[in-house]
Amino acid sequence: MDKLISELRRLFLLNADNHQRLQHHLRGEATFAFDLAQDGMTRAIVIDFHKASGEQHWLRLCEVANALQSDLDLPAPAVSVSGGESYRLWLSLASPISTERARQFLALLHKAYFEDEAIDLGRTVVELPPCLHVATGLWASFINPGMGGALAEDLGLEMPPNELSQAAFLEKLHCISDEAFAHAMDTLQRRHTAVKAAPAPVPSAATPQSLLLKDATLEDIVKHLHALGIEPTFRHVLKN
Repeated sequence: MDKLISELRRLFLLNADNHQRLQHHLRGEATFAFDLAQDGMTRAIVIDFHKASGEQHWLRLCEVANALQSDLDLPAPAVSVSGGESYRLWLSLASPISTERARQFLALLHKAYFEDEAIDLGRTVVELPPCLHVATGLWASFINPGMGGALAEDLGLEMPPNELSQAAFLEKLHCISDEAFAHAMDTLQRRHTAVKAAPAPVPSAATPQSLLLKDATLEDIVKHLHALGIEPTFRHVLKN
Protein backbone atom coordinates (compact mmCIF):
# COMPACT_ATOMS: atom_id res chain seq x y z
CA MET A 1 0.00 0.00 0.00
CA ASP A 2 2.79 2.44 0.89
CA LYS A 3 4.45 1.92 -2.52
CA LEU A 4 1.22 2.72 -4.33
CA ILE A 5 0.58 5.83 -2.23
CA SER A 6 4.16 6.94 -2.84
CA GLU A 7 3.68 6.69 -6.61
CA LEU A 8 0.35 8.55 -6.51
CA ARG A 9 2.02 11.36 -4.59
CA ARG A 10 5.04 11.40 -6.90
CA LEU A 11 2.87 11.83 -9.97
CA PHE A 12 -0.33 13.62 -9.05
CA LEU A 13 -0.75 14.90 -5.50
CA LEU A 14 0.34 18.14 -3.86
CA ASN A 15 -1.10 17.48 -0.42
CA ALA A 16 0.89 14.95 1.62
CA ASP A 17 -1.42 15.09 4.67
CA ASN A 18 -3.85 12.46 3.44
CA HIS A 19 -2.17 9.10 4.09
CA GLN A 20 -4.93 7.56 6.21
CA ARG A 21 -7.68 8.86 3.90
CA LEU A 22 -5.86 7.39 0.91
CA GLN A 23 -5.56 4.01 2.62
CA HIS A 24 -9.31 3.79 3.24
CA HIS A 25 -9.99 4.94 -0.33
CA LEU A 26 -7.61 2.52 -2.03
CA ARG A 27 -8.88 -0.44 -0.02
CA GLY A 28 -12.49 0.27 -1.01
CA GLU A 29 -13.55 1.00 2.58
CA ALA A 30 -14.73 4.45 1.47
CA THR A 31 -14.54 6.40 -1.77
CA PHE A 32 -13.31 9.98 -1.67
CA ALA A 33 -12.82 12.66 -4.30
CA PHE A 34 -9.37 14.22 -4.03
CA ASP A 35 -8.55 17.77 -5.08
CA LEU A 36 -5.48 17.72 -7.31
CA ALA A 37 -5.11 21.48 -6.85
CA GLN A 38 -3.91 23.41 -3.83
CA ASP A 39 -3.70 27.20 -3.50
CA GLY A 40 -4.45 27.61 -7.20
CA MET A 41 -1.66 25.21 -8.29
CA THR A 42 -1.70 21.66 -9.65
CA ARG A 43 0.65 18.93 -10.89
CA ALA A 44 -1.92 16.82 -12.72
CA ILE A 45 -4.23 17.14 -15.73
CA VAL A 46 -6.99 14.54 -16.10
CA ILE A 47 -8.93 14.00 -19.34
CA ASP A 48 -12.18 12.00 -19.54
CA PHE A 49 -13.32 10.05 -22.60
CA HIS A 50 -16.97 9.19 -22.00
CA LYS A 51 -18.50 5.93 -23.10
CA ALA A 52 -19.63 6.01 -26.73
CA SER A 53 -20.93 3.52 -29.28
CA GLY A 54 -18.56 1.37 -31.26
CA GLU A 55 -15.79 1.75 -28.64
CA GLN A 56 -15.16 5.25 -29.96
CA HIS A 57 -14.13 6.36 -26.45
CA TRP A 58 -11.21 3.93 -26.50
CA LEU A 59 -10.19 4.83 -30.05
CA ARG A 60 -10.31 8.53 -29.19
CA LEU A 61 -8.20 8.03 -26.08
CA CYS A 62 -5.60 6.18 -28.15
CA GLU A 63 -5.47 8.97 -30.72
CA VAL A 64 -4.93 11.62 -28.05
CA ALA A 65 -2.40 9.55 -26.10
CA ASN A 66 -0.39 8.97 -29.27
CA ALA A 67 -0.59 12.65 -30.23
CA LEU A 68 0.73 13.69 -26.82
CA GLN A 69 3.83 11.62 -27.49
CA SER A 70 4.36 11.92 -31.25
CA ASP A 71 3.17 15.49 -31.90
CA LEU A 72 3.99 17.19 -28.59
CA ASP A 73 7.01 15.13 -27.43
CA LEU A 74 5.51 14.42 -24.01
CA PRO A 75 6.02 11.23 -22.00
CA ALA A 76 3.32 8.56 -22.01
CA PRO A 77 0.34 9.41 -19.79
CA ALA A 78 -1.28 7.02 -17.32
CA VAL A 79 -4.48 5.33 -18.50
CA SER A 80 -7.36 4.33 -16.24
CA VAL A 81 -10.94 3.13 -16.25
CA SER A 82 -13.27 5.08 -13.98
CA GLY A 83 -15.38 2.16 -12.86
CA GLY A 84 -18.47 3.36 -14.63
CA GLU A 85 -18.59 6.05 -17.30
CA SER A 86 -15.24 6.82 -18.88
CA TYR A 87 -11.64 6.14 -19.66
CA ARG A 88 -9.16 8.68 -18.31
CA LEU A 89 -5.75 9.96 -19.28
CA TRP A 90 -3.55 11.28 -16.46
CA LEU A 91 -0.75 13.76 -17.21
CA SER A 92 1.82 14.33 -14.48
CA LEU A 93 3.84 17.56 -14.25
CA ALA A 94 7.28 17.74 -12.67
CA SER A 95 6.57 21.20 -11.24
CA PRO A 96 3.26 22.72 -10.12
CA ILE A 97 1.58 25.12 -12.54
CA SER A 98 -1.40 27.40 -12.00
CA THR A 99 -4.80 25.84 -12.51
CA GLU A 100 -5.46 28.55 -15.09
CA ARG A 101 -2.42 27.50 -17.13
CA ALA A 102 -3.50 23.87 -16.86
CA ARG A 103 -6.96 24.87 -18.10
CA GLN A 104 -5.43 26.78 -21.04
CA PHE A 105 -3.33 23.77 -22.00
CA LEU A 106 -6.31 21.42 -21.83
CA ALA A 107 -8.45 23.83 -23.86
CA LEU A 108 -5.83 23.97 -26.63
CA LEU A 109 -5.40 20.20 -26.57
CA HIS A 110 -9.17 19.75 -26.72
CA LYS A 111 -9.45 22.14 -29.67
CA ALA A 112 -6.66 20.41 -31.57
CA TYR A 113 -7.54 16.74 -31.11
CA PHE A 114 -10.98 15.98 -29.65
CA GLU A 115 -13.15 19.07 -29.90
CA ASP A 116 -16.41 17.10 -30.15
CA GLU A 117 -15.81 15.43 -26.76
CA ALA A 118 -17.60 17.17 -23.87
CA ILE A 119 -15.14 17.82 -21.03
CA ASP A 120 -14.87 19.97 -17.91
CA LEU A 121 -11.85 22.19 -18.54
CA GLY A 122 -11.58 23.44 -14.97
CA ARG A 123 -12.08 20.26 -12.96
CA THR A 124 -9.47 19.38 -10.34
CA VAL A 125 -11.49 17.15 -8.01
CA VAL A 126 -11.40 13.47 -9.02
CA GLU A 127 -11.54 9.97 -7.55
CA LEU A 128 -8.02 8.54 -7.66
CA PRO A 129 -7.68 4.96 -8.90
CA PRO A 130 -7.76 2.34 -7.66
CA CYS A 131 -11.06 2.79 -5.88
CA LEU A 132 -14.59 1.42 -5.72
CA HIS A 133 -17.15 3.18 -7.92
CA VAL A 134 -20.10 3.51 -5.55
CA ALA A 135 -22.82 3.61 -8.23
CA THR A 136 -21.70 0.59 -10.27
CA GLY A 137 -19.84 -1.56 -7.74
CA LEU A 138 -16.93 -1.82 -10.20
CA TRP A 139 -13.37 -0.79 -9.49
CA ALA A 140 -11.62 2.16 -11.04
CA SER A 141 -8.09 1.12 -11.92
CA PHE A 142 -4.96 2.15 -13.75
CA ILE A 143 -4.52 -0.22 -16.67
CA ASN A 144 -1.94 -1.38 -19.15
CA PRO A 145 -2.79 0.50 -22.39
CA GLY A 146 -2.46 -2.78 -24.28
CA MET A 147 -5.50 -4.24 -22.49
CA GLY A 148 -7.67 -1.12 -22.56
CA GLY A 149 -9.85 -2.16 -25.46
CA ALA A 150 -11.02 -5.23 -23.54
CA LEU A 151 -12.63 -2.96 -20.92
CA ALA A 152 -14.42 -0.63 -23.32
CA GLU A 153 -17.87 -1.94 -22.39
CA ASP A 154 -17.78 -2.08 -18.57
CA LEU A 155 -15.03 0.51 -17.93
CA GLY A 156 -14.25 -1.08 -14.60
CA LEU A 157 -13.01 -4.23 -12.85
CA GLU A 158 -15.18 -6.64 -10.89
CA MET A 159 -12.40 -7.34 -8.39
CA PRO A 160 -10.03 -4.88 -6.72
CA PRO A 161 -6.76 -4.58 -8.67
CA ASN A 162 -3.52 -5.78 -7.13
CA GLU A 163 -1.79 -2.92 -5.28
CA LEU A 164 1.70 -3.92 -6.42
CA SER A 165 0.56 -4.12 -10.05
CA GLN A 166 -0.97 -0.66 -9.79
CA ALA A 167 2.26 0.71 -8.35
CA ALA A 168 4.23 -1.04 -11.11
CA PHE A 169 2.14 0.70 -13.80
CA LEU A 170 2.80 4.07 -12.20
CA GLU A 171 6.50 3.72 -11.43
CA LYS A 172 7.26 3.39 -15.16
CA LEU A 173 5.73 6.79 -15.88
CA HIS A 174 7.70 10.01 -16.17
CA CYS A 175 6.61 13.48 -15.17
CA ILE A 176 6.45 16.20 -17.83
CA SER A 177 9.44 18.48 -17.38
CA ASP A 178 9.04 22.26 -17.33
CA GLU A 179 10.79 22.51 -20.71
CA ALA A 180 8.66 19.79 -22.31
CA PHE A 181 5.44 21.38 -21.07
CA ALA A 182 6.47 24.82 -22.35
CA HIS A 183 7.33 23.30 -25.74
CA ALA A 184 3.98 21.47 -25.93
CA MET A 185 2.07 24.61 -24.95
CA ASP A 186 3.92 26.64 -27.58
CA THR A 187 3.24 23.99 -30.25
CA LEU A 188 -0.48 23.98 -29.47
CA GLN A 189 -0.69 27.77 -29.43
CA ARG A 190 1.08 28.07 -32.80
CA ARG A 191 -1.22 25.44 -34.29
CA HIS A 192 -4.29 27.21 -32.94
CA THR A 193 -3.11 30.55 -34.33
CA ALA A 194 -2.39 29.02 -37.74
CA VAL A 195 -5.85 27.44 -37.93
CA LYS A 196 -7.54 30.73 -37.01
CA ALA A 197 -5.51 32.64 -39.61
CA ALA A 198 -6.10 30.18 -42.44
CA PRO A 199 -8.58 31.54 -45.04
CA ALA A 200 -11.85 29.70 -45.49
CA PRO A 201 -11.96 27.59 -48.68
CA VAL A 202 -13.85 29.24 -51.55
CA PRO A 203 -16.27 26.93 -53.39
CA SER A 204 -15.54 26.61 -57.08
CA ALA A 205 -18.43 26.81 -59.52
CA ALA A 206 -16.39 24.80 -62.00
CA THR A 207 -16.27 21.82 -59.63
CA PRO A 208 -19.58 21.49 -57.75
CA GLN A 209 -19.14 20.51 -54.11
CA SER A 210 -20.37 17.24 -52.71
CA LEU A 211 -20.88 15.70 -56.15
CA LEU A 212 -18.85 12.77 -57.39
CA LEU A 213 -19.03 13.27 -61.14
CA LYS A 214 -17.85 9.78 -61.92
CA ASP A 215 -20.91 8.37 -60.14
CA ALA A 216 -23.47 11.06 -61.10
CA THR A 217 -26.16 10.75 -63.73
CA LEU A 218 -26.91 13.59 -66.14
CA GLU A 219 -30.01 14.42 -64.11
CA ASP A 220 -27.92 14.58 -60.90
CA ILE A 221 -25.51 17.04 -62.50
CA VAL A 222 -28.30 19.28 -63.82
CA LYS A 223 -30.04 19.39 -60.42
CA HIS A 224 -26.79 20.19 -58.63
CA LEU A 225 -25.93 23.01 -61.04
CA HIS A 226 -29.42 24.46 -60.67
CA ALA A 227 -28.95 24.43 -56.88
CA LEU A 228 -25.84 26.56 -57.40
CA GLY A 229 -27.72 28.98 -59.67
CA ILE A 230 -26.01 27.76 -62.83
CA GLU A 231 -27.94 27.08 -66.05
CA PRO A 232 -26.09 24.30 -67.86
CA THR A 233 -25.55 24.30 -71.61
CA PHE A 234 -24.76 20.97 -73.21
CA ARG A 235 -23.06 20.61 -76.59
CA HIS A 236 -23.16 17.30 -78.37
CA VAL A 237 -20.13 16.42 -80.42
CA LEU A 238 -20.68 13.87 -83.14
CA LYS A 239 -17.85 11.51 -83.74
CA ASN A 240 -16.71 11.02 -87.31
